[in-house]
Amino acid sequence: MRPMEVDRNGLEVLDRGECLRLLEQATIGRVGLSASALPVVLPVNFVLTDVGVVFRTSRGTKLDAAVDGAVVAFEADSFDPMYHEGWSVVVTGVAEVRDLDSLPARAAQTPRWAAPGHGGHDDGEQFVVVPTDMVSGRRIVHAGVPSR
Repeated sequence: MRPMEVDRNGLEVLDRGECLRLLEQATIGRVGLSASALPVVLPVNFVLTDVGVVFRTSRGTKLDAAVDGAVVAFEADSFDPMYHEGWSVVVTGVAEVRDLDSLPARAAQTPRWAAPGHGGHDDGEQFVVVPTDMVSGRRIVHAGVPSR
């Protein structure tokens, strides 16, 4: 077993395998992008597939217009306030808008965003893929608090 790597802020540095394992467990993340020359961070439901992080969007939306071919940052995290521990994983890459039939079967499991007015199937629905070539993560673990 390798010794735990800690960054200058005292956070555990996660290796690629652990980052991907944590992303597989999460379903909500945030995508950071530039829209009209301004930074924007938007929540998205997602799944991790062998081609990357996949989330849904609708044609003609701000998200659709801003991501295709753009470098984006995708982040998912979890924090437990009772145990004062948590993790954050960031995937950075060039986003690509794709149709479902060009993706692995697991992409169909991407949840639709559960916001009012966004319920049913949208014929203009498409999927965004952010490849996991660049992935990094950190974990917060406080030594003074009992671990689970």
